[in-house]
Amino acid sequence: MFAAVSRKRYYLAIIFCCTLGALVSVLALQHHYRRDGSSFCNFNTTFNCDVVNRSAYSEVAGIPVALLGLMAYLFMTGLCVFQREKQETPALLLFLSGAGLAFSLYLTYVEAEVLRTWCVLCLTSLVLIALIAMLSALRVRSEPREIRS
Repeated sequence: MFAAVSRKRYYLAIIFCCTLGALVSVLALQHHYRRDGSSFCNFNTTFNCDVVNRSAYSEVAGIPVALLGLMAYLFMTGLCVFQREKQETPALLLFLSGAGLAFSLYLTYVEAEVLRTWCVLCLTSLVLIALIAMLSALRVRSEPREIRS
């Protein structure tokens, strides 16, 4: 009983983080395509989402990073909702969130060292993907191990 409740709580927490991540990604995607200069997250030259979301680093092979993030958050949500009973789901969530975290850390390095401008939306997404990775790692760690003979 305790394991079932714990599993449900892990997945609900991951779904919550993924939902927030998807919303943040939608906002970042809007900033990517928007061309006017005013924005709710442009505070000064140090914190300016538009500078980051319109830089050369805001796309991978012509695809906006925010769109990739949105797809990843939605895919992880789908795993939690539709595939939660499968034994490999926690490990897959850990792999996906770990890859997302590594990419977010790279982009954070670019913000700090190349652009010298921070994006509040990007930093929020970094925190969310880090939480998802930690929750996924805890879930994988709590899974009973199979005994192989």
